[in-house]
Amino acid sequence: MPIYDISVAISPDTTPTYPGDPTIEIVSWAAMARGDAANVTFLHMGAHTATHVDAPAHFIEHAPQVSALPLEVLIGEARVVELGDEVREIDAGCVAAHVAAGTTRVLFKSRNSNFWHDDGKTFREDFTHLTPDGARSLNERGVRLVGIDYLSVEKFKSETFETHTTLLSAGVVVVEGLDLRGVAAGVYELICLPLKIAAGSGDGAPARAVLRTYD
Repeated sequence: MPIYDISVAISPDTTPTYPGDPTIEIVSWAAMARGDAANVTFLHMGAHTATHVDAPAHFIEHAPQVSALPLEVLIGEARVVELGDEVREIDAGCVAAHVAAGTTRVLFKSRNSNFWHDDGKTFREDFTHLTPDGARSLNERGVRLVGIDYLSVEKFKSETFETHTTLLSAGVVVVEGLDLRGVAAGVYELICLPLKIAAGSGDGAPARAVLRTYD
């Protein structure tokens, strides 16, 4: 049973961060080479670094936090939908063409996946995104989890954040920063577990996400 790691590696040298988010720092807190008893690494990063999960609390005050997200949504059958390089917006028409009613989890593989090939940590502002009407269409189809292969489902520099609020207000789990380069379109088992952060606003958390085939 093949297992596909669809998580983005976290490194201060190669991992882009969304503009305005905390930068990534990974430093040695204790080191055996310096005479310490063990190696201990200090991590500094935002909750929405690399592959991560958005909780409703990300954009909705007093909404459920990441530690309360239902595990039955984060684990289960998911459909990977592959879009052509010409697709820059995942709108209602695109959703209607690719996502059948009753789909529980959908992961969009777009031209964004190729961005992870880029050397360095340059953030791409022109990423393919989900439109608000596309989000409403997903809600109407009963989708409970939506994933995308870049750092946001929302159009860059959105002023209303309507895509996020449309999904999160309906209880849809949003997974961002997926690396779907090595995965073909089809149906898989998704396992996506965000860190169980129980402090702060609970807006989201980095996650390790994998896909398994049913063969």
